[in-house]
Amino acid sequence: MIPRTLRCALAALLLAASGAAGAQPAANAPEPGPRAIEIPAWFKLSFLDLRDDVRDAARHGRRVMLYFGQDGCPYCKRLMEGYFGQRDIAHYARRHLDAIALNIWGDRDTVWLDGKTRSEKQLAAFLKVQFTPTLLFLDERGRVVVRLNGLYPAHEFRAVLEYVAQRQEGSVRLADWVARSAGPPDAGVLHGLPRAMPWPLDLDRSRRAATRPLAVFFEQRDCRECDALHAGALRDPQTLALLRRFDVAQIDARGSRRLVEPDGGSVTEAAWARALGIAYAPSVVFFDGGGREVFRVEAYLKTFHFQSALEYVASGSYRTQPSFQRFVQARAEALRARGVQVDLWK
Repeated sequence: MIPRTLRCALAALLLAASGAAGAQPAANAPEPGPRAIEIPAWFKLSFLDLRDDVRDAARHGRRVMLYFGQDGCPYCKRLMEGYFGQRDIAHYARRHLDAIALNIWGDRDTVWLDGKTRSEKQLAAFLKVQFTPTLLFLDERGRVVVRLNGLYPAHEFRAVLEYVAQRQEGSVRLADWVARSAGPPDAGVLHGLPRAMPWPLDLDRSRRAATRPLAVFFEQRDCRECDALHAGALRDPQTLALLRRFDVAQIDARGSRRLVEPDGGSVTEAAWARALGIAYAPSVVFFDGGGREVFRVEAYLKTFHFQSALEYVASGSYRTQPSFQRFVQARAEALRARGVQVDLWK
């Protein structure tokens, strides 16, 4: 194993060399991508043997945060510039975490905790990364203690950092920690959901002759992002049109009403949310006609990406295109080809 100090020195030399080479580019060298996202300077210069990174972090009382992103991703840009641009969040992350950036389409070699070498894009596929940014927080043994599939609101993201840094995973559920740590409530109501199935819910019986997929919205009162979803994406006519291709159910993630799950079990709303690992509201879990989960959205999504998730499932594209990001790119290109203006941050 290369000592940490030597590896850091080598990484610095490589960075300096790449900077020197870039000072006088060849005449035919491509210009930097206009949508490239700048990674904060305090992210670790890693050789991407993640076993070494975990050991190095543990020796210094820190943990590893793996960031999977891509250029042109507005959520990645918001994370890097908006969240890590806030002094308190950046200072806390720098103090407690070794942050490592990976590109979901990248070709650099990585070594995962199983000792196998994979390119960045192969590792992203192996870890089933579907959203950017995706953040994996690794403990001292390399176990994933928290996974964020997408962008959380800033106040909740800070609470997640504290949860990981304070090693709370053995004491309290992430959802409970975030709920009590992330700040005061907002509207305090469970909004009505268009086309939602009436209660009591028997998702087993209703699915037996189903021809449409099922979209289950896990929401809660006192949820700022639930308010934003209902005020934004769920008022858009295209969203409402897409929802007509689903059976729709709404669950209070902390509720006590009983329902019948797609597999026939009887359970309370809160217990089902726990069993499915719902840690964020709103989350949407999609099931096929046989009651099998096929996809989920458990992050903060603007209208275009939310609609893309609905179409990804409704069209059945998840069966042939395992990468949601590839589907989003193809959908955006198809819309632009038809003359439709696509705003990824709308």
